[in-house]
Amino acid sequence: MVEQDAVSAAARFKKLQDELVKARNLLSFAPTSGRPARLLDAKTGWGQYQAQQALQLARALGMPELRELVLARHVVLYAHSERDVLLLSLRHERQLGYGLP
Repeated sequence: MVEQDAVSAAARFKKLQDELVKARNLLSFAPTSGRPARLLDAKTGWGQYQAQQALQLARALGMPELRELVLARHVVLYAHSERDVLLLSLRHERQLGYGLP
C-alpha cells in the first residue's frame, strides 16, 4: 500500500482537479459518455438504499438518468438530462459507496 504523505498530496490533488476539468468538458459535450451507474445494480440493503437516494435526488432535480464516469483513480456519479449534467458524488476507486446527502 502506498503511504500518504504531505509532499505528494498537492500533486495528487492537482491531478484530480485536471481530471475533473476534462470530465466536465466531456460531459458538457456528451452527457451519456459515462457507463450506466453500477450503483443501481446493488444487491445489499445498504447499496439499494443508496441507489434509491441517488434516484430520488436525480428525479427531484429533473434529471432522470444516473451514470458513472471512471477517472484514473476516482469514479464520478452524475445525473443528467438531455441538456444538463449534475455531479452527485465523487469516490475513490477503493471506497465501497458514495457519500450522498
